[in-house]
Amino acid sequence: MSSPHRRPLTRPHPRSALLPKAALLAASLTIAAATPVAPLAAQGATHPITAADISAWKTIRGATLSNDGAWFAYIVAPNEGDAEVVVKQTAAGGKEMRFPIGEAPAAAGGPFGGGSLPGLQLAGDGKWVAMLVYPKAAEQKRLRQQRRPVVSKALVVDLASGEKREFDRVRRIAFGGDTPKWLAMQAYGPDAPAGGGGAGGAGGPAPGAPGMGGNPLGGGGGRVEGTDMLLHELGTTTLFNVGNVADFSFDNKGRWLAYAIDAREQAGNGVQLRELATGIVKSLDAGKALYRRLAWSDTLNALAFLKGTADSAATDTTWAAVGVSRVGAPTQQLVTVGQGGKATLPNGMEVSPDRAPRWLEQQDAMLIGLRVSTPPLPRGEQLEDDDRPTLILWHHKDPRLQSMQLVQEQADKGFSFMATYLPATQAVVQLTNADVRTGSVGAHDRWLLSSENQPYERQASVDGIQYRDVYLTDVRTGNRVTVKQRMVGTSSLSPDGRTVLFWNDGNFHAYDVATKNVTNITAGAPTSFIDTEDDHNVDRPSTDFIDWSRDGRFVLISDNYDVWRVGLGGKSWANLTGNGRAERIRYNRVVRTDLTDRTIDLTKPVYIVAMQARTKKESVVRIDPAKNGVVSVTGWRDARHAPIRAKNADVWVSTIQTSTRFPDYWRVSFGSNALADSVRLSDANPNMNGVAWSAGSRLVNYVTEKGDSLQGALYLPAGYQEGKQYPTLTFIYELQSDNLNSFYSPTFSSSPNALIGVHTSRGYAVFLPDIVYKLNDPGMSAVWSVVPAVKAAIRTGVVDSANVGLHGHSWGGYQTSFLVTQTNIFKSAVAGAPLTDMISMYSSVYWNTGGANQAIFQSSQGRFKGNFIENREAYERNSPNRFADKVKTPLIILHDDKDGAVDFNQGITYYNTLRQMNKDVILLEYVGENHGLSQLRNRRDYSQRLMEYWDSYLKGQPAPEWLKNGIPRLKMDEHLRDQKKKLDPKKVAM
Repeated sequence: MSSPHRRPLTRPHPRSALLPKAALLAASLTIAAATPVAPLAAQGATHPITAADISAWKTIRGATLSNDGAWFAYIVAPNEGDAEVVVKQTAAGGKEMRFPIGEAPAAAGGPFGGGSLPGLQLAGDGKWVAMLVYPKAAEQKRLRQQRRPVVSKALVVDLASGEKREFDRVRRIAFGGDTPKWLAMQAYGPDAPAGGGGAGGAGGPAPGAPGMGGNPLGGGGGRVEGTDMLLHELGTTTLFNVGNVADFSFDNKGRWLAYAIDAREQAGNGVQLRELATGIVKSLDAGKALYRRLAWSDTLNALAFLKGTADSAATDTTWAAVGVSRVGAPTQQLVTVGQGGKATLPNGMEVSPDRAPRWLEQQDAMLIGLRVSTPPLPRGEQLEDDDRPTLILWHHKDPRLQSMQLVQEQADKGFSFMATYLPATQAVVQLTNADVRTGSVGAHDRWLLSSENQPYERQASVDGIQYRDVYLTDVRTGNRVTVKQRMVGTSSLSPDGRTVLFWNDGNFHAYDVATKNVTNITAGAPTSFIDTEDDHNVDRPSTDFIDWSRDGRFVLISDNYDVWRVGLGGKSWANLTGNGRAERIRYNRVVRTDLTDRTIDLTKPVYIVAMQARTKKESVVRIDPAKNGVVSVTGWRDARHAPIRAKNADVWVSTIQTSTRFPDYWRVSFGSNALADSVRLSDANPNMNGVAWSAGSRLVNYVTEKGDSLQGALYLPAGYQEGKQYPTLTFIYELQSDNLNSFYSPTFSSSPNALIGVHTSRGYAVFLPDIVYKLNDPGMSAVWSVVPAVKAAIRTGVVDSANVGLHGHSWGGYQTSFLVTQTNIFKSAVAGAPLTDMISMYSSVYWNTGGANQAIFQSSQGRFKGNFIENREAYERNSPNRFADKVKTPLIILHDDKDGAVDFNQGITYYNTLRQMNKDVILLEYVGENHGLSQLRNRRDYSQRLMEYWDSYLKGQPAPEWLKNGIPRLKMDEHLRDQKKKLDPKKVAM
């Protein structure tokens, strides 16, 4: 079940096509082999994947490319155990260096980040790499058992010479600018947190990052004593130690370093500025105060920060926003607003510590946060815990349920309104308020695009329809104009600030900021931008708005297949790709050549990753905006591409994956309709040829019982022999056939797809069919789609019709629990965290967010019209528990007692009903777990039980005792010890 209460009206990922019936053979069955590019599974002796292999399986994190494209770095880490950093030249035959870094936390390396990852940083100029190094896994386990701190150290390497320097007890690293001469390192304090606190220093954005919603320094008034900051001049032995630093930040060019001092008793606190070229240090502000949230402007020599002063009673802290404009110039000035400043704040407001201030582009004003001033209660009037009732008062007029208010309580406490401070006039202009709460400032800091949902909030919690009133506010005057009321869908401000784009009534519209005129820019277009493939109960949702052209004259919009350039004056539509809809090609993943630029420069070639909906083949294509149509620069391949371009050079790096080929990184050149000059940059699992792996994947076409033409991805077992039939696992969750060429790295998980590689290694085929939905029939839609899909897969000759299993989790768990009441085509099934009674589930709470489930049923996955009172028969006929007497398929239910998405009661009541009817049912409950299994010990246990379960039912192997007869509670410890022996990994080097 999806976590958000509503489906976003624009999709971040491609969807499977609804193929025309004419595309299918008369037998409603076509099988297309997906030829591997270069399968890694070697011929020769192999073994099925074991628990030890899963533990040792490696994945790549934090891949980063230098700005000139000369160097590539990444973390390679096993599912369990010690990781290493690999740094490699991208040229053929280039140098490679490897550095062990112990057991790194997942946050130590994130997505492709251009050299700004917290635990691994590759200098933009490709001369240096810095990383955090952690104790080895065994040492960390010992330290945690002893309640001793687990701390990291820093390692910096000269890539030209290979010279290394280490710095102990470092939790944060940062290079100064794209061509750095300095590396700053934040040390631990004397009392580092015990039991793994060291790893936490690598996670999340750096303290003081502009626009952060939460305060990593313990909240605005939190007590954060500074620690040593080490400042190392790269290429020299020079090292400065600045004590009591709570936060630091380089400017964008690496010319200046600002840092906040936080000493005991606030002695010497302040913000200091170091000019790195000269070493001159200046005090920008000092006093007995707290200094937080240092924020440089992206492209300006302008700094802002917060200053907090405790009041006389020491029960609260009042704040000021401080700005330093034109740093280093003769016209440099320091201004203050809030505590100690001259400006008068709006009535009842004070500067908020929960929003980082920043200068506007012209450096004539600062954006700041305001909060409602709440004087502290006298100590005698504060409720003591012993006297405080535990009441939660639910009222029908609440816009948000009390449960949601509890989940969002800390965010509400830290919420701040946006305001502009103009030093020249000492004016403070409030931009958002209790009604119009949210907004974003557009390019060049001229306008704030904001919205209000308060009039519709209560109803939206019920039906999921997200109406908003959209406004445009002048950030210097506060003058606000209405762009559109009662709008549903996307809205966006152009990069030149002249136009607001919004979706309404089945079309995109352009609001002219100067004239306030609104133009329907897609009416009459030779294509529709209504997403007719969206099967949710949503009125005319839009297809994807891709982005603005850099000059703000056009928008690029997908119609699910082609990319259209749409003019803002209306009646101007150019199909840039040309053949998408006609040939069922989805052009929907634009490659960003500059990750900091969210517009598209139509004076230069535009690169897109495209997929053929019928075959799932992909290609990287180039659009030359001066002429319509595309050029394939890689050719169409049975593979998936994820290309990235270096910031300042025409150097490309990409993963290339298939169902049999791990997504390692390669340097690629685009030749004539082919990939050329490929240089391998990573080899995460070189010994993968030691394990049995899938023989590939095939595409299965089928027609549903309602006439929809769909597809499914069929993964072949290892050692597949044509003509031989294999036990098959069917994994379901809406649309999945686009994953035909996806490589699934094995890992312990409650998600069925995480073990695809394990199952195929052990002799199973795995089938992922698409499901489309009819309104008011989510359960029956699964029957209408999945049963014909499985029959089509059986006709391929791959699937043993007598041994087909079914597994789904969350919404897939619901589909599974319903399917087994309607068909006996499956020999056994597993339903993870399933919805089982649509009526009782409808008005229950999605505890992870605190909202009601009602919106999910009406406009998201449920796809019902109205509530269960208005539409009772539809809710009942799609509720699995209403047909429990029809179940003949052995079933395992996974449901955890702290499930905050699908209440545990859904699983336990279905189990009890089936048990009462003497059905073959088992409930697995992992105490304390939520909607999915998070603890490794539980994920390992669950994965092992699934393999035993499938082997027993689908391969005829003897059933273990827990499956055959259950385990009495008093014998559970003995049973768990026996299970653990099966899971204890041997050392495997992948």
